[in-house]
Amino acid sequence: MPLRLRLSLWYGSALALILVAFSTVLYFVTARSLRDSLDQSLEETAAAAVRSLEERGFLPLIDEEELMSQFPELARIDKFFQIFSPSGTITIRSPNVKQHELPLSRRALEVAFSGQTIFESAKYPKEPPLRLISVPIIYRGNLLYIVQVGTSMESVDQTLNRLLLVLLVTMPIALAVSLAGGWFLAGRALRPVDAITLAAQRIAAGDLTQRLDVPASADEIGRLAGTFNNMIARLETSFRQIRQFSSDASHELRTPLTVMKGETELALRRPREAGDYTVVLESNLEEIDRMTRIVDELLFLSRADMGEVKTERLPVKLESLLEDIHRQASLLGQEQNIQVVLGLVMPALVLGDELRLRELFLNLVDNAVKYSRPGGTVDISLITQGNQAKFIIADQGIGISRDDQERIFDRFFRTDDARTHTKKGTGLGLAICAWIADSHHGRIEVESEPNKGSTFTVLLPLAPPSP
Repeated sequence: MPLRLRLSLWYGSALALILVAFSTVLYFVTARSLRDSLDQSLEETAAAAVRSLEERGFLPLIDEEELMSQFPELARIDKFFQIFSPSGTITIRSPNVKQHELPLSRRALEVAFSGQTIFESAKYPKEPPLRLISVPIIYRGNLLYIVQVGTSMESVDQTLNRLLLVLLVTMPIALAVSLAGGWFLAGRALRPVDAITLAAQRIAAGDLTQRLDVPASADEIGRLAGTFNNMIARLETSFRQIRQFSSDASHELRTPLTVMKGETELALRRPREAGDYTVVLESNLEEIDRMTRIVDELLFLSRADMGEVKTERLPVKLESLLEDIHRQASLLGQEQNIQVVLGLVMPALVLGDELRLRELFLNLVDNAVKYSRPGGTVDISLITQGNQAKFIIADQGIGISRDDQERIFDRFFRTDDARTHTKKGTGLGLAICAWIADSHHGRIEVESEPNKGSTFTVLLPLAPPSP
């Protein structure tokens, strides 16, 4: 069932229940109000009759015409009255009730002897019901008369019938109009959802450039459209990165395979000396090591993306770690005639995984040495600023252009200058460094200019002081 129809049906059902409840309450409240007004009118008329009798001194009532002429309120057009003796016999009654015998009920007589007023209803065939009030007249502890005033409930029934007819006619009309309005409003409200559906269908066909027009109002639909656009933008970026990753991975793995295949084919073209085969095997082993390193790093990043790589949260003294890294980096620098200088080192304690932090810093120092020119210098230092520790590696190497600085942490990305400068490297080291820094709630910043050098800064939060 379409959502638009379901919303309309739910809205119509809720509205129908509300209308039925409202109409029922209105009908019964109106009926109660009309009957209360009728009872009050009967009570006032009965009180007037009692006052009339009191003014006559409770004399015997024999002459009906005389009583009517003196007390016309006892013969109102819309009401009738009867006066009963204590035995329940009629003493006098108004002319408009003579067509029926309205005896005093046993309950009214019993209540009258107790000095209480009682309301009753009476019904005759083919006539509207009557409403009666019986009021006792007590004088010196004795019951003298019982005054009964009544009126027809025809006007009340007619009013209630007209109200019921109006409700029965207007309720379906109001419900139909409301359903039509709900159907129209639901269609307008769900129109952006239809646009989202069409865009999703086009995206499913491979068009990730689709975007929705975000309405100016910041309502639920506007937020949904904005969220959808952001999701599609991230998907487009992810797919682009996946395609780039596949291309880069294929290129990085194809190169050593091509080298191995070419050298092997060349060696097998004709018989050669044992030394020649040894050279080919050593070259193939070097390429195998390179491919193994690429696969291991890819496996590490894949496991890291899935959250399977766990990092410890233990106290690590960075100054001690930096001294070990400086000794290793000095050995790496000697091979390329590059001096690694240890600058300012301030005590810094962080919470993290010592092995991962060592890998992070060593990768950055190794890159600084690798991309420096012979005779250059690599400076490393450690300072604290606020609640952060800053590990700084500065070199005087080939540098990185501003455009490439935004992509150097992408997997398999290597600048053209980097590929020319050295054949070593997989393009995965900085991606691993960025993940390690992020897993320690830190980040890596880079400042660089081509042919002038680069400065990498690792920012890590300091461990909170122990209590």
